[in-house]
Amino acid sequence: MHDELKQIYEEIVLDAANRQYTDKGWKPVYTAGKEARIALIGQAPGIRAQESHCPWKDASGKRLRQWMGIKEETFYDPDQIALLPMDFYYPGKDKTGDKPPRKDFAAKWHPRILEQLPQIKLTLLVGNHAQKYYLKDNRKRNLTETVRAYQDYLPDFFPIVHPSPLNGRWLKKNPWFEEEVISELQSLIDYLI
Repeated sequence: MHDELKQIYEEIVLDAANRQYTDKGWKPVYTAGKEARIALIGQAPGIRAQESHCPWKDASGKRLRQWMGIKEETFYDPDQIALLPMDFYYPGKDKTGDKPPRKDFAAKWHPRILEQLPQIKLTLLVGNHAQKYYLKDNRKRNLTETVRAYQDYLPDFFPIVHPSPLNGRWLKKNPWFEEEVISELQSLIDYLI
């Protein structure tokens, strides 16, 4: 890891706001390399990702890699793809699933990390949390409309739905996503990697 990126990582670990996680022995779950050309912004690591310290190592990650048209070794190479969730720690359980990422986390750490990644040409925004933060008022009325209008955000951003198996119903209702959007995404990624 580059010196400045290593320094940021150490600051994240030592940040008092993360003490409840570091006291459990948890490390921040993200990857970033100076040569990365693609940034992938998700929500927050799940408990399995937190415990294994490997993001997207589940059914959602498998589907995401298929959508991107890349192999696992490419996906996990930080000098090709930076994996930056909106929070680098598992936020815990809520009534209906995992809690959302902390609202202030990305604002504090993403700009500093991304400043160290000068080769980034495309940022994938996976799900609502990433889209709300990065697209702000440029988002459409809802996630479906934002994803459908992905071309409005190019060349910098590419919003997609979360690849969770729980989104199977959304995918069935919106076949255009896998029929049209995924081929565009794969073409862009092929060009950049």
